[in-house]
Amino acid sequence: MTTTTLPNYLEDKQGKKGLMVWLTTHDHKRIGLMYLAALSVFFIVGVLIGILMRLELLNPGKDIVDPQTYNSLFTLHGVIMIFLFVIPGIPAVFGNIALPLIIGARDVAFPKLNLFSWYLYMFGAMLALGTLLVGDGPPDTGWTFYAPYSVKTGTNVTMAVFAAFILGFSSILTGLNFIVTIHRMRCPGMSWFKMPLFAWALYATSWIQLLATPVVGITLLMIAVERMLGIGLFDPALGGDPVLYQHLFWIYSHPAVYIMILPGMGVISEIIPTFSQRRIFGYKAIAYSSLAIAFIGYFVWGHHMFTSGMSGPARVIFSILTFLVAIPSAIKVFNWLATMYNGSIDMKPPMLYAMGFIFLFLIGGLTGLVNGALAADIHIHDTYFVVGHFHYVMFGGTGFAFFAAMHYWFPKIWGKMYSIKHATRAFWVLFTGFNILYFPMLVVGIMGMPRRYYDYLPQFHLPNEISTVGSWITVLGLVYMIVVLIQGMRKGEKAERNPWHGLTLDWQTDSPPTLENFEEIPTVTEGPYEYK
Repeated sequence: MTTTTLPNYLEDKQGKKGLMVWLTTHDHKRIGLMYLAALSVFFIVGVLIGILMRLELLNPGKDIVDPQTYNSLFTLHGVIMIFLFVIPGIPAVFGNIALPLIIGARDVAFPKLNLFSWYLYMFGAMLALGTLLVGDGPPDTGWTFYAPYSVKTGTNVTMAVFAAFILGFSSILTGLNFIVTIHRMRCPGMSWFKMPLFAWALYATSWIQLLATPVVGITLLMIAVERMLGIGLFDPALGGDPVLYQHLFWIYSHPAVYIMILPGMGVISEIIPTFSQRRIFGYKAIAYSSLAIAFIGYFVWGHHMFTSGMSGPARVIFSILTFLVAIPSAIKVFNWLATMYNGSIDMKPPMLYAMGFIFLFLIGGLTGLVNGALAADIHIHDTYFVVGHFHYVMFGGTGFAFFAAMHYWFPKIWGKMYSIKHATRAFWVLFTGFNILYFPMLVVGIMGMPRRYYDYLPQFHLPNEISTVGSWITVLGLVYMIVVLIQGMRKGEKAERNPWHGLTLDWQTDSPPTLENFEEIPTVTEGPYEYK
């Protein structure tokens, strides 16, 4: 076993180390690791808040917190997980670390802007957590900040929406940086259809970040303006329209679902051909489906509002569009399965997490179609069925893709290997706990239990009890996984340059990479997955 050593790109060109080298770095890999450190902390905080909520829901009635505290915990859990982990997650960490490597570039197009976006992210995160300490306490509106309650409550909503506004700017700058990087920084010979699919996924995601995020930024500012100046924008008592807020919020927030999931799909598109030792099936179909998901995703926001008083024809149109957006997602799943067919499949931890992603995302996607069906939505709207569906897509999809990426690029980032045996066991504990935690939510939602409630009727007790036990198993799996990765980082065996036998450019450089990635910029002569 080796001792802990810093990868060579963790020093600057003069070999200096220390905090200021990190805080002033322009190297995309170090910025990605700074995002990883911050995201990991916020993820752990969000998980702990979620555990508190599940403990409160173990039995009917009050167990550990009062209703107001529960509402604040619910809001903080949503804000932290959505705005601080899931949306920035894969692009900010693995987009930063891997994108220049897989397209044969020395860095992103705007290194200084990249560092600035990290500072904006940290500033927004500190503001969000500062709501715990400043003013009249953390917001109790839910992560959606629905009006008119968000303009009337005495809690610290203004600071929270300003934090989300700042985080949105960070997202916009990251998207702009990646678009220019992909357009201008690809190595010689790498045409659009020789580009790895992870780059395609980041490209589609970046356009959503660039075009959709300003909408929610303006909307959140309108909440702050109404609270501070009393202008009637969303409060009907002042002549405002709360349904207008829903339209503006979901015009961004449904495309934001694809900001969350598309990079995860890109990760899976890298892992499956590598661990199947087969050329990806339907390369162009997967690439175009990423763009199709990004495009159609702009037009389906109305399915969040079927019970808000929308006209009949509008509901039918939004329902049809919701079913249409499932088609490019299904194309990806069928192509992944076709890639594995007759492949030489190696069930290492990255492949296990990729397979887990497909299984859990399919459940999330199919339950999403139930939400998109008009008659069914009337029954399950605002029930725990929606909570279960959302977590199967976001945690089972984006979360498991994040863990897959972490296990996949771990030897490239640190130059060391984690324990395959223990990482495999951690996956099975986490996967089992996840399903015990969230599947009962689908059941109890069909039974009629409303979401966001502090208490529930006795007939909903057993599914909530099972779900809470599942949360304990899930946390055990997460702790096990984190310990395995930290042990690998500190004391793991030295990794080979290409331990997974991948064919993309990130595996053709040192592990960990040199400061500028490549000794000389490579030239591409064939596609990225040319397994013979």
